[in-house]
Order: sequence, then structure tokens, then C-alpha cells
Amino acid sequence: FKRRATSETYRWQDRAYDLARDMASGSAQQGFFGVNMASTGCGKTFANARIMYGLADEKRGCRFSVALGLRTLTLQTGDALGQRLHLDSDELAVLIGSAAVQQLHELRKEDELAAQQQATGSESAEDLLDENQHVRYEGALDDGPLRRWLKQSDKVHQLISAPVLVSTIDHLIPATEGTRGGRQIAPMLRLLTSDLVLDEPDDFDLADLPALCRLVNWAGMLGSRVLLSSATLPPALVCALFEAYQSGREHHNRACGEPGAGAHICCAWFDEFGCQQQLVADRAAYKSGHGEFVSRRIRQLELATSTGLRQGELLPVTAMSAKSKEVIQGMAEALHQGIAELHQRHHQRHESGKCVSIGLVRMANINPLVAVSRQLLAMAPPADTRLHFCIYHSQHPMLVRSEMEKRLDRALTRHDKASLWQLPEVQAALAQRETQHIFLVLATAVAEVGRDHDYDWAIAEPSSMRSLIQLAGRIQRHRKVKPNSPNLLILNQNYKALTGAPVAYCRPGFESEQYRLTSHRLDAILLPEQYRLISANPRIQQRNALQPQLNLVDLEHVHLASKLFGQYRDVREPNYAAQWWQHPADWSGELQRRSLFRKSSPDESFVLYQENEGDEPRFHRLTERGQPIPIEGAEFVRESFSPAQGIEPWLDNEASLLMQQLADRLERDMGWISLRYSEVKLRVRNDRNDVQKWCYHPLFGVYDALQN
Repeated sequence: FKRRATSETYRWQDRAYDLARDMASGSAQQGFFGVNMASTGCGKTFANARIMYGLADEKRGCRFSVALGLRTLTLQTGDALGQRLHLDSDELAVLIGSAAVQQLHELRKEDELAAQQQATGSESAEDLLDENQHVRYEGALDDGPLRRWLKQSDKVHQLISAPVLVSTIDHLIPATEGTRGGRQIAPMLRLLTSDLVLDEPDDFDLADLPALCRLVNWAGMLGSRVLLSSATLPPALVCALFEAYQSGREHHNRACGEPGAGAHICCAWFDEFGCQQQLVADRAAYKSGHGEFVSRRIRQLELATSTGLRQGELLPVTAMSAKSKEVIQGMAEALHQGIAELHQRHHQRHESGKCVSIGLVRMANINPLVAVSRQLLAMAPPADTRLHFCIYHSQHPMLVRSEMEKRLDRALTRHDKASLWQLPEVQAALAQRETQHIFLVLATAVAEVGRDHDYDWAIAEPSSMRSLIQLAGRIQRHRKVKPNSPNLLILNQNYKALTGAPVAYCRPGFESEQYRLTSHRLDAILLPEQYRLISANPRIQQRNALQPQLNLVDLEHVHLASKLFGQYRDVREPNYAAQWWQHPADWSGELQRRSLFRKSSPDESFVLYQENEGDEPRFHRLTERGQPIPIEGAEFVRESFSPAQGIEPWLDNEASLLMQQLADRLERDMGWISLRYSEVKLRVRNDRNDVQKWCYHPLFGVYDALQN
């Protein structure tokens, strides 16, 4: 934690740590609310840990929690902190709520270590996976009543006692969301005894922000210090979380009798260019201080050499009519043209003269993604070109998705430009007769958040500015080579707009019945400077005069502010976040009932069950007791697909083969493996009499066929 940085790239972490040390005493009395907005690749995760260590009282020890929204990010962060800080199993706990996902992650790490050993000839590394281990924490509390109570649940014990906790936010959110059964006790004890880092809090859905604010308010009341970590924090969210924290801290100061603490909060801002601190008394003062920091950051980013890595351009898309079939055809034709153009602009040339690029097509929803992909992959690629494709979304069986992510992680880790030519799939492609090879990932938003991937180019179906910024961050992420032409094409309209939906940029997105745009064409609702050079600037700094009906970015800022503070002009938000601390509503569970965290449609679990080796895996529904009930044919239909000549799958997604390999490795029977690792969660259909069935193909996963 204390060691000084040896590289100039990370020297800013030393300044951040020094500032935190200076603020340690004051923050213990008056609270701490910090923001780390350093850019991707600057070591934000490690810097957050050093900041929290700097704030801690070394005599009492350092205890902090890192809360994240996604399992993938949680596992990556736990790995990074454990390796970088050399934290042992009695110092670090990683909780994600799924033993199966955790074990697949550990097995993947074993494979990576084995590959490294094979490459270097080292055999000195120890085994990473302990039998039956799925939580990396083995610490113990002193004997006493608390330990005996905690020992009733291993997860509760791990949650509370570990000095450093890395978890999905779902493990902490019950502190304010639990209304019965005592679910709030363990996370409240965690907040009472440790500080809190919220990683990427702006990635949560609008509907989740009231619950997020309640958690930060509770952290302030229980005496935690809070650090937000994201390069894309919008001003309304930062101000709302500050006000929530300050309100909670006032209760803490009154209850604990901190002398002279008052309402002033120790605030700090950090990025790769520097850091600053300020005692802040109210939201207006905080808004001013945060605005100054962001303005300074934007000026310095514009001077930095890393700007201009992601250049955007609108891609026209038209359809013969608003019928789904015509729209799918029109989108596939636009993508076909855009993929060919982007490959020609942005590829790597092998010494043999053959050219390879890895591109991403990101769409907003699974069903249109699959429909457009099937149409696109039936169209022949340009002459002398071979297309290698992968369909990536959340509705693949768990083991298939894990294997897909392992292969993508390997292919898209590109700190070394020459590493592309070492990939087995690329070497196989170079042996084929075609000169041009395109490796194409067609995906939903799962390719944006939590994936440390480096693509050559991308095409996006628009849903929000936030999404475009996240997607752009996956282009030239590692190599950072400035392009000579746009490397991100954005469809001028999305699927919903082309089919005539009155509200198009939603689910995901910020448009709603109350917050409507006058047009759904991006050339009408985005300014050229908002997409030609893609950066976080439009998101972290709003324009002075907002026009939410005419501009997509302004709409996001307005809808966000309304959800947090209650009203914008004549539109009133009934269940806004600030109600929690502005009114005495915390004596009941009514606000929680009205704004549930991660509220979603009910889902049910299915597995590709295979009882014995040699059987064909078939879909079964899992009962509450985990028993499989066969339903294939009644609720699932397997579809066939043959791509056009010159197009082939990038990956092998046959679940039976992957399950057999895992069964051999773990020495378990096929029934146990398939029940544990082939699960896919699907929404419960509203109408049980619906004759439409789920569709499945190993290459496309599970999906609904779009109706004309």
C-alpha cells in the first residue's frame, strides 16, 4: 500500500495516497466523500485501495469494502487486489453469490497459469484451486458471542470479518433494503466497521439509483468513508450521492458526539492529473467544487496524447417498411457494408501479406441481435474474405458463456501487437486461402461493461450516450494507436425506432413516456461534436442550456436528475431518491417497495441436462429443489442454421463436449456437471398459454424468434 510508484504512469497514485494520509484525522471526525475519475488503464483499482489505506488509522487497522455491479468485474477486481497487494486468504474475501461461476473462474485461472508455465518452463507456481473452494477467505474472528452468531452462516462470517471485501453490491444493499427476516444485520455490521468503495456506480439502471443512494446514506450514518470510482460519473449522480452521504453523516455525528464536526464533509477528487480536497457544507458548494474539477480534467484530457483514439461516424440504415422482417433486412445490409469498410480501414497486416481485424457489432437486445445476425451471416462476404463469427450474450448456458469469455479474453488482450499472430484461431485462418480475415463478435451490452477487451473497430446500435462511451472504451483499449479514419460506426436509428416505436431509446436507455424525444434519428438528436470524437466529456459535464426533447445527451442528464431529485420543469418523478433523506420515511419499507433494487421480470432456471455420457443434452426446467423436469419440445425448439460460403463459426459452442471435458477434469458424473454448469435463466412468460417456444441453437444461444 505504501510503496511508491516506479512508473511515471502511476505516479499520480502516490499523490492520491499522500492526500489521503493528510485527510485521515479530519475524515475520521467529519466523514469522507471522495471521487476517483482517473481514465481506464491508469490503475484506478489499486489507487482506490491505496486511498482507503491512507485514510485508515494504522493502529486500528484498515478495513474497506469494494462493491461492484457485475460478477465479472468483482472477480477481476478480487484477482487484481489479491495479486497486486499480496493479500492472503485471511485478509481478502471475494463474494459473488454463485459457487458455480466462481469455480469456473478459478478453473480458467488454472488454465492461464498452465499456459504461462508451458511458455516459460516454470513449474514453481502453486495450485490456485483448493478442492470445493469457492470463496477465497479463511479468516477467523476471536472467540465470543459474535463469532458464534456469525458461524451460523459462512457467507455472513466472510462478509463481516474480512479486512478487505470485494463483492457484488447485492451483498451490501440489504443494509437498507431488508424489511424482514434480519437480512439487514450483516451488511449493516459491515458498513459499521469498514469504509466503502463503489466501483462504476453510474453503470446501474435508473430504477436502481434510489436504492444506491439509500446505501450511501446508511454508510454515512454508520460512520463509513465513501469513495466513488468511475471515469464517467454524471454530475447529478455525484451530487445526489454526496447529499445522501452528508445527511447520513449528520446523524452519525449527533449520535457519536464528534466534537465540532458540524455538517462539513471532507471531500476529495482524484485523477491521473492530480488531486484536490475541500471541506464542503452543502450540495451547492459540492456542485461548484465538482464542476471546477471536471472542467480542469476536460482541459487536461484535451491536451493529452490519448485523445482521438475513438472516432465516430453515423451509418445510415433504412428499411422498406416498419415490419420486423424488413427492418432486420435493412439493418443486416447496413452492417454488411459497415463491416467491410471498417476492416479495410483498420486491420493488422501479417508478414505473409494477409490482413486480420477483430471487430464488434453491439446491439441493444438479444432477440433483434440474433435475428439480424442470422440475416447478416446468410450474406456472402466480399471477395477474397473469410468471416469468423461469435454470438455473445447472456442467454447461453453458463459453461458455454464461460468458455466463450475465456477465448475472447485471450484473443482481445492485445498489449503486445504481435500477440494476435500467436492465437491458434488466427494461425488457422492464415493457413486458409483468403487474404482478408474478419473476426467478428456480435453481442449485446455484455461486451461493454466488465470486459478488458481491445477491438480494432466496432459498430453500435444506439441506446444511450453512456452505452456509446462504454463501447468506445473497448476500441484501441490496449494498443492506443490513433486511427486515421472513424473506427466506430453508429447506426443512425435503432431497431425500435425503425419499427415505429414511439419510445425507442429505452430498455436500455433513458427515453420514456414522460421523457420523449422529438426525433429518433441520431443526426437530428446528437451534435457532431458529441459523436465524432467519442469521450466521457458529454457525460461528466452537461451543457448550460439543456434541451431534453431535442438532444439525446441532454435527455440523459435531465432524466437522471429527475430520478434523483424529483422534478424537472413540468415533469414530476413520484419515487425519487432524495425522498429517503429529505422526509422521515425510513421508519417503514414503503420507499423500498416502490423502488426495488434490481427489480426485473421474474425468471426461471433451465438446464441442458445430460444424465449419462453419450446421451443428448436436452432442456429441463429446474424445480425449487433443483430437480430437472424435461420440457424440450413443449417449450424449446432447436433451430438449424447454415452460414453463407466464406463464413464460419469462430468458437465451438457445443455444450455436451464442454460438459464432458469438465466432467473428466473434476471427476464427476455428467448429471452433476450438467445440473451445476449448464444453467440458463430466462424470463417467465406472461402468458402461460403462449404458443411461442424458446428457440435454441448452439451458435446463437436461447432467444425468441421475432414476429412479423
